[in-house]
Amino acid sequence: MKKILAALTAVALLGACGADTDEAESVTVGMSYVPDVQFFPFYVADDQGFFEDAGVDVTLRHHGAQEPLFTALTTGEEDVLFAGGDEVMYARAEGIDAVNFATLYQEYPVTLIVPEDSDIMSPADLEGRSVGLPGEYGANWFGLLAMLDQYDLEDVDVQSIGFTQMAALTRGDVDAVIGFVNNDAVAMESQGFDVRTIDLAPNLPLIGPGLTARGDSFDELSDAYVGILDGVEKAIDFAAENPEETLDIVTKYVPGMSDPEARAAAELTFTATLPLYQGDGTVGIQDTERWAAMSEFMHSAGIISTEVPADEAMTTQIVDAR
Repeated sequence: MKKILAALTAVALLGACGADTDEAESVTVGMSYVPDVQFFPFYVADDQGFFEDAGVDVTLRHHGAQEPLFTALTTGEEDVLFAGGDEVMYARAEGIDAVNFATLYQEYPVTLIVPEDSDIMSPADLEGRSVGLPGEYGANWFGLLAMLDQYDLEDVDVQSIGFTQMAALTRGDVDAVIGFVNNDAVAMESQGFDVRTIDLAPNLPLIGPGLTARGDSFDELSDAYVGILDGVEKAIDFAAENPEETLDIVTKYVPGMSDPEARAAAELTFTATLPLYQGDGTVGIQDTERWAAMSEFMHSAGIISTEVPADEAMTTQIVDAR
């Protein structure tokens, strides 16, 4: 009789344990661009099961070329969005309920690009010179404004040249261009045009890409957000130790990567992007003071109409919970 009772008790305990086991939370993560090697941590985490290991079922969704950045997030089609901190600040100022919970690029990815043989060594040398950028919008524009502000530059010929930075530099149409260190600069190098990159400013008051969610979603999905960040961190570590295998994985997600020239170009982008994710080794770290400085700068520069308190645009809740 005692053996039967013991067996029944064990069965009951096992049933209770099974009942307490939560199923993996399903979330959709929006990649704010077409498939690209810059998103390699998400591809690796998906391919290697790191998201699943962290207890979250992730669907990756890429945006179309003309898709508004925050629409899918606000309508609920996406739960998480890969977006710049500056873009989140702008969205908050426009009344969109977007909250960043992890900064993934620990350095702002926009830079000043000059030909290798240029005598421009610092943004201060741009006085009386010309600089080109795609247009007066987005990260390139925000970075340019911050650079002009910090160096008190008043006589710089700013030209909107579309996405023709390399052509404009090679023809001498402009003396320098603004572009992404892990995109425009490496693309020029891959095409045989030697360039140098120059930091826009020390302590630049801008924050690059990270993970953003709707402010009203954290009570329900905070555990899933922790899992996403855990999976991304494992993927970054994996990529640092296995760069070639990482590129093999990326090939599964990015059309055209099987072409040798495309893979070689992707390798340059990967090499330039990995340090942005790694930072000082703490993936997702949040800097409240820097967020506050960004809000102040964007307001003073006329980018946003009112200052947004840092704790409305970002949270440390997810990072602190890990």
